[in-house]
Amino acid sequence: MPVVPYSGATSLEGHFSGYPTGSICIDMSGMDRIIKINVEDADLTCQSGARWEDINQALKHQGIPLFFPLDPGPGATIGGMIGTGCSGTNAVRYGTARSEWFLSITAVLPDGTVVKTRRRARKSSAGFDTTKLFIGAEGTLGIVTEVTLRLTPVVPTKVAMAQFPSVQQAVSAVQEILISPQGPHIQCIELLDDNMMHAINDAGFVDHPYPVSDTLFFKIQGDQAMVKQTAKLVKDLAKKHGSTSFQFAATDAEADEMWTNRKYALMSTIAANPGYRCWTTDVCVPVSRLPELVQATKKDLAEHNLRSTIVGHVGDGNFHALILFKDEEELKAVEDAVHRLVHRALALDGTCTGEHGVGVGKKEYLDEELGEGTVELMRKIKQTIDPMNLFNPGKLYPDKKDEKKN
Repeated sequence: MPVVPYSGATSLEGHFSGYPTGSICIDMSGMDRIIKINVEDADLTCQSGARWEDINQALKHQGIPLFFPLDPGPGATIGGMIGTGCSGTNAVRYGTARSEWFLSITAVLPDGTVVKTRRRARKSSAGFDTTKLFIGAEGTLGIVTEVTLRLTPVVPTKVAMAQFPSVQQAVSAVQEILISPQGPHIQCIELLDDNMMHAINDAGFVDHPYPVSDTLFFKIQGDQAMVKQTAKLVKDLAKKHGSTSFQFAATDAEADEMWTNRKYALMSTIAANPGYRCWTTDVCVPVSRLPELVQATKKDLAEHNLRSTIVGHVGDGNFHALILFKDEEELKAVEDAVHRLVHRALALDGTCTGEHGVGVGKKEYLDEELGEGTVELMRKIKQTIDPMNLFNPGKLYPDKKDEKKN
């Protein structure tokens, strides 16, 4: 009987869709317990249904000056974050799910074997990195039940915002900021295009409207002197690249509001366009190619009369398009636009997905991106661990040519 794992239900590429012949859905969301916090070692063991937000809230509530830095969409669980190989706005400084934040994984294999990938030591050179085998596997190799996470110290943070006449100028400023001596003190750099800023204003979630132009949101980390020094450099370089305004959050409350508006971009987009549904997709390219990708995509969507907003993790080249539709005809136009966007990203030496994962929505692009040899290697691993194709079938691995015909 096919088995489909489910937990936070925040993924966007059909990862927990049912299997056509009928399947069992295992709801992992109830396995949400924090088992042990090792403050001295800066790590934490929890069950796979624990949410990253709840983990950080628990650490804060207990007065522990540590946090788990991966921050995908609100509501995401640790098991799902492992399955999709997620990241989020903090990836500029802290990296992604593949960056040693998961020290050890306990998983159940399709034959019922329970495996623990490694012990709790910070590093190990003993054999294969089987922990990473499950990161990005989307529940097709095993169902994660328990995880040991690496934590990191909480660092004082300030939020700033700058407006630009164009995406090109905004990204050019980012490139220069990141390679400066103050670059390591940048926690996040987020790009919201003019349409996104307009949607945030229209959604009615803000007390004071923002300027409607291409905007960068920054998070700067460090002590007071370092934040001041880094903020000055960011402001100067933003101005050098045509920034029309630069605003520092004066209080923690203002900073929280500013960043909350960024994190709820999808909700703002939907609220500002009543009667519309939203197709959210992501790609990722080298940072230097991001302006070309964004400009070409905005032009493409405008030429096809599609409403959209754009959010980019501009510090690492990750780009999210939120494309709106209200009927089947527009849905087909959106689907075609997404295909063009993915091929555009691949042509720029990028990837079909920076952090959403493959699921069913992106598996058709893997042969082109990775090559048939690499995809076949993935299939061999799947076949070895799950010869009956029981765990989350139909996801991640591209359909073979005869399957596509059927």
